Amino acid sequence: MPKIKVRLFANFREFTKTGELEIEGNTVKDVLERICSKYPELENILFKDGNLQPYVNIFLNGENINESGGLDSSLEQGDEIAIFPPVSGG
Repeated sequence: MPKIKVRLFANFREFTKTGELEIEGNTVKDVLERICSKYPELENILFKDGNLQPYVNIFLNGENINESGGLDSSLEQGDEIAIFPPVSGG
């Protein structure tokens, strides 16, 4: 199983007390589930009824997963996932 670098931003960083993790997983969903098992309070922020919350933005190697394979995107050693909370301006 490949080891994936996961970069966390804003409130995700606050929950985990780190901006970066290394997690093993074959798909984006595997990695997110492992993060949630390590940090259970993130599960309700990331998922609702097993689906990714619409306001969470996840990028795999700089590309939004919604424009590729979604949560089922396959991962390879050296891939990087970035998880962003909703963005608002004002």
